[in-house]
Amino acid sequence: MSMSTQHGGGNRKPSTKAVSGAKPKQGGDEDDDLDVLEDSDVLEDSADTSADAASDASSGSTAAAPAKPKANPRRSAPVRKTAPAGKAAAATTAAKKPATATRPAVKKIAPVKVKQGLSWGPIALFTTVGVLALGIVGFAAYQVYENGLGWQDRADQISGIKDYRKSDKALVGQREHVWGPQTYKLSPPVAGNHNPNWQRCLGDVYPSPIANEHALHSLEHGAVWITYNPNLPADQVEALAKRVRGNDYMLMSPYPNLDKPISLQAWGFQLKVDNASDKRIDEFIKSLRQNASLEPGTPCSKGDMITETGTTPHDLGKDGTGQQQQQQQGGN
Repeated sequence: MSMSTQHGGGNRKPSTKAVSGAKPKQGGDEDDDLDVLEDSDVLEDSADTSADAASDASSGSTAAAPAKPKANPRRSAPVRKTAPAGKAAAATTAAKKPATATRPAVKKIAPVKVKQGLSWGPIALFTTVGVLALGIVGFAAYQVYENGLGWQDRADQISGIKDYRKSDKALVGQREHVWGPQTYKLSPPVAGNHNPNWQRCLGDVYPSPIANEHALHSLEHGAVWITYNPNLPADQVEALAKRVRGNDYMLMSPYPNLDKPISLQAWGFQLKVDNASDKRIDEFIKSLRQNASLEPGTPCSKGDMITETGTTPHDLGKDGTGQQQQQQQGGN
């Protein structure tokens, strides 16, 4: 009976020892655990009661003692405190939330500014267009400038040219018609008194020297006279002849004792060069052919003209017949 007293349920505390293999408590499982504890206590009390009954049966023959009333395990169990509804709900919600791994803070990286290289395609295009535009404008301005210049100003721009109209006006002013040979300051001459008959200057290329007196009269009409040293190579002679043939107010002849390989003459102008490929030859012809004429409009192709060669003047009409023919044909 003493053992029965020791196992009485009135003073027994519920076991809080974790059962091996049992899941840990989570939020809303608290009530379920309380019920399990209650059932466990009932089973233990029933077992104790059965044990006490068996012990009493075995000792019943010697003495009979009154049985103590059994304690109601539910009444004797300690009052369990329950959490407030708000806290229990919060705990349940927190327990049901899936556990998430905390992500490390991501450090923001400042964007790297990449310096792009210059786009050379458009730059080259605009540069080319600009250069072309400047070239066109420059050429137009040059043309306006050239057109604004007089023929004499353009001639004076030729490098190496001699303008005796400015430097020797007395020489240029001599232009009388005289017979016979004349003496000239310059060789070949560019101005002075000359023979009444002019050398034909209808793109004529004379193979031999001609008289200065006849050539000067051609210059008075506005012709350009090309002379060359007889020792000038044949290919250069031909290059000069191509500039003369078929061109009115042009004539060409060799000139002995010339101090330069080539010499060009117009009335009051002279240019001496060393080679037939010199570009100044064309500039001289362009600027002065017909422009340097003292008798504009007078032709080289008719009248008392001379086609013969030789350095002695041919006084055609000295006896009067030549002058009559000249007046009939409108010559000078």
